[in-house]
Amino acid sequence: MHVVVATDGSKQSLAAAKKLMSFADPAKITDISVVGVVSPYASVAFADEISKQTPHDRSFREAAEDAVATVAAVFEGWGPQVHQRLRSGSPASEIVKAAKALGAELVVVASGSRGLSSTVLLGSTAQRVQHSAPCPVLVVRPVRKK
Repeated sequence: MHVVVATDGSKQSLAAAKKLMSFADPAKITDISVVGVVSPYASVAFADEISKQTPHDRSFREAAEDAVATVAAVFEGWGPQVHQRLRSGSPASEIVKAAKALGAELVVVASGSRGLSSTVLLGSTAQRVQHSAPCPVLVVRPVRKK
């Protein structure tokens, strides 16, 4: 089974990767592709909240590469072969295209990681991926703070 794990550089996307590991059987997963998407039309940099790199003096692409590498490192030694993939375009569209191209049987995506409010039910990227993906989608919601 090939699994696509999407990251937008948020802590929530890192949590989504860890959620997959909390219940999935690594013996049944052959490949994991960690996918980051840089939007060429973004007015702000790829928001890397998870790598240990300093945010200054990095291009959008470098920030995305660092975030993808950070999520990929979560799966080191777990079993499946891990691939790091960086794409350019609309995040939802590129995640779906990657899933189709790779023959993915599952897509893992965080929800609400970039939302303006904690009341957002489902992030727009997660929602679009869920409706367009060629396979099941695991949408990992943020943990509510009490």
